[in-house]
Amino acid sequence: MGSMIRRRNAGQVSGESVVIEAAWMYYHDGLNQAEIAKRLNVSRATVVNYLQEAREMGYIRISLAPEVFSGHRLAEELRERFGLKAAFVVPDGSTGEDTLIRVARGAAQWLPSLLESDDRLGVAWGRTVYEVAEALDQTCIKDITVSQLVGSMATPYGFTAEICSAHMAQNLGAKCINLHAPAVLSDPALAARLRQEPIIHNQLEALSHCNKAIFAAGSCDPDSHIVGSGVASAQDLAWYVGQGATGVLCGRFIDAAGKAIPGPLDDRMIGVTLEKLQGLDMGLLVSDGDDKVTPMLAAIAGGYVTHVVTSAGTARAMLAGG
Repeated sequence: MGSMIRRRNAGQVSGESVVIEAAWMYYHDGLNQAEIAKRLNVSRATVVNYLQEAREMGYIRISLAPEVFSGHRLAEELRERFGLKAAFVVPDGSTGEDTLIRVARGAAQWLPSLLESDDRLGVAWGRTVYEVAEALDQTCIKDITVSQLVGSMATPYGFTAEICSAHMAQNLGAKCINLHAPAVLSDPALAARLRQEPIIHNQLEALSHCNKAIFAAGSCDPDSHIVGSGVASAQDLAWYVGQGATGVLCGRFIDAAGKAIPGPLDDRMIGVTLEKLQGLDMGLLVSDGDDKVTPMLAAIAGGYVTHVVTSAGTARAMLAGG
């Protein structure tokens, strides 16, 4: 590192090296911006730009100890109220989008510490899980296998369902088992035949061996992701809501107690069934927002959840509603 950042002439360096040197002095040596500016013979504003560039180029990765977020009051209250193994609560952002990204990054920071060698991690789909996968720093935990919990589908966010599990596996250094089938088919008989195809049968069988899972809770609002992705039509949604549905978990509708609601989609779906998500060593629920409070409480009530990542605002709403 020293040879890379050595100054050439009385504090003058160029290009990438000066950015690295400024970052080293700020984050490693503990110098302030004014001290760095003096040493590099540049303005303080230039130092600010160097540090910003270092972050944008990925030279700097700032992490906070997970126990800070899993050990404070709100996290402890969630754990005690809902019988969780642990909770991870991040500060609210300035907007809903900002808060969602904070929650996803918090989950990405926490997840590796929740995994061990030989774990079999089931990965769901959706915007939140996708952001977790993208935010994960590359690591390697021995003999981890990642399995896609729900078949493929279109999403309004510009990525397919298998991207969530593939990127999660890539960043964890894990083997990946994707489901090479649509999440929902038009014909129940065709879905039944497809489940018996050897490659699909083996991929579904792998889901029975998952001891840990990461998923989000979906709402039953008309603009919910399950409709936007094409898994359910507006008519399907209305039917399930009429049967008492309050949330969605891995494409399956659940009531306020977290019980699966049998319905016309079941025979057409390719993916994990809800009973396989109960009693796992870890069921990591990553969700945020006012519209997610009721589905999150339902998922917890159903016994699918052991760990939660959310924001402070959503945590308070859960405690008020639970």
